[in-house]
Amino acid sequence: MAMNRVQFQKGLSMADFQAQYGTEAKCRRALYRSRWPKGFRCPACGDRRRSTFRRGGQPYYQCRACAHQATLLSGT
Repeated sequence: MAMNRVQFQKGLSMADFQAQYGTEAKCRRALYRSRWPKGFRCPACGDRRRSTFRRGGQPYYQCRACAHQATLLSGT
């Protein structure tokens, strides 16, 4: 039988994956740090000031300078 390359690829074990991304909050935190490593920056104008609100269970970030709205997944 041929070796399953996906099954034996290098990376995180299931236990390591659960430790890093095992909850919704941990996933959101990882996405936020990945998208904005130095803190929020408006994709439209570059301003750092923001407001947050939820719509449909998803957090939205609204720039206080230009009112542009962004989510963790928008533009990905």
